[in-house]
Amino acid sequence: MNQAIICEAIREKKLLSFLYLGKRREVEPHLLGYDSDGDLTLSAWQLSGGSGQGFRDFHVSKLSGPTKGLNGFAGPRPGYNPNDQTIERIVCRL
Repeated sequence: MNQAIICEAIREKKLLSFLYLGKRREVEPHLLGYDSDGDLTLSAWQLSGGSGQGFRDFHVSKLSGPTKGLNGFAGPRPGYNPNDQTIERIVCRL
């Protein structure tokens, strides 16, 4: 379920909000895939929640209540790498 919502937000370039480690996060989702440990991981530009703005990786297993927002975003942020070598198998990406 989380995977479908995340991929839909990526495809539609919509903001995504969710709880992660007890804090509400709002992000621009860029890539979803499996890392070298087999963890499903979201790479996103964090807008608010937790630490400051910037690219962050979130383990989907620690994420709850993902909600696709009404607001969109323009596209990839500077520094985005669609071929990130830390992701071994890509599920969906910008």
